[in-house]
Amino acid sequence: MEMTAIRFGTDGWRDIVADGFTMENVRIVAQAIASYTKEIGQQEQPILVGHDTRFLGRRFAEEIVSVLAANQIRSYLVNEAAPTPAVAFGVKHFAASGAIMVTASHNPPEYNGIKYIPEYAGPATPEITARLEAWISEIASAKEVPTVSLADATRDRLLQVIVLRPHYEAHLRRIVNMDILRGSSLHVVVDAMHGAGKGYVSSLLVEAGVKTIGIRETPDAAFGGDLPEPNDKHLGLLKKEVLERKATLGLANDGDADRFGVVDRFGQYIPPNDVLVLLTYHLVKNRKLTGRIVRTVATTHLLDHMAERYGLELVETPVGFKYIGEQMRKGDVLIGGEESGGASILGHIPEKDGVLINLLLAELVAYENKEIDQILRDVYDQFGELFHTRIDMRLAEKDKWISQMVTTPPERIGPYAVQGINRMDGIKLLLEEGHWVLIRPSGTEPLVRIYCEATNATSLSKLQEAIRDWFSEINV
Repeated sequence: MEMTAIRFGTDGWRDIVADGFTMENVRIVAQAIASYTKEIGQQEQPILVGHDTRFLGRRFAEEIVSVLAANQIRSYLVNEAAPTPAVAFGVKHFAASGAIMVTASHNPPEYNGIKYIPEYAGPATPEITARLEAWISEIASAKEVPTVSLADATRDRLLQVIVLRPHYEAHLRRIVNMDILRGSSLHVVVDAMHGAGKGYVSSLLVEAGVKTIGIRETPDAAFGGDLPEPNDKHLGLLKKEVLERKATLGLANDGDADRFGVVDRFGQYIPPNDVLVLLTYHLVKNRKLTGRIVRTVATTHLLDHMAERYGLELVETPVGFKYIGEQMRKGDVLIGGEESGGASILGHIPEKDGVLINLLLAELVAYENKEIDQILRDVYDQFGELFHTRIDMRLAEKDKWISQMVTTPPERIGPYAVQGINRMDGIKLLLEEGHWVLIRPSGTEPLVRIYCEATNATSLSKLQEAIRDWFSEINV
């Protein structure tokens, strides 16, 4: 097998178990991280090793430990399946040089993966990723990776099993207003989607006296035969439970609990764009906080309207939470978020955290003492409503097509003239009347992702129609 197959994408390396994701390749990646750790002179500090509920997660984590120990690097192995944000928090809490998280996040069950989290407790920057890939290439050619047994690693004090959860939960209690939750009449259904977030959101809500039902809280490497992605398509069970139990709110997390998913009392999915808007509203209005608002190029411009009204700076980044994390590390970021369901806030780690976001949403509803759909309506009334969608089009020669689009962009899309062009990530066409379209390639599939936002539903339909016409012309 070609070792060049190990590629760190938007958020780590992911591949199919027993195909690309093998023990041999996991050892190569572990050795690359060990070599990088020595290169930056941090081999005296421990590395946290965590895993989610995926197939062989524990076994892969132990294999990583055996490679680190052979390199005389200490491992703190988390005692149970844990959310990625908890492991990222652990990096800071235990003063580690970084963490290796075995997870494929929201990918299908047959996948597993590895995320490397450096000492700042956020996603690896492109520079760090490039160094890791250089090491991977070198190690793969040598085909020799040293390992030691776990018994020897333990004897030599190179392996320590740690309990992480209580420390992370104590941190969440400091951020979330548990007293506001205690006084509320909330009724929440929490869907862990059989992932590593099982019991985190639900137990903290129960502790705060909130009437809470947890579903899909048993670990299952097959995720109940579904995709552990908390979006409109995969939250059918949560919607059903919310309606049947007449709950206030439904909250969900993906396989490693770094993403959130939200359902209102009518069983309607609330897209992440709207969740970010709700959180910003809450942090400013109820928490009286200030700071920069950071969003990716694909995320709603309603945040721009709010930033302008609140007198806050808005920062746009390329797609990928690593770019938001970089901004958070500079400080003074009130909220950083992306339309795919990742966010973090002031006072927390520069890594997306679905557990924290879900607790903050419960806090928002308790503060306002209104239903979440009513709060969203209040926000629209104050700042205006925007309509958004994402279209994924299959295109074999996606890169060639997009580079043509970047070089010679259209002058109009449907009836709307292009008034500005942003080439930060793919190409973003800023249209008249405040509409926009972003075109960028998928990092993992032969797809072109097209994000549209319009100031009304009719205009959004016209944009979608114009985009579909493009693709029918090139016979996709």
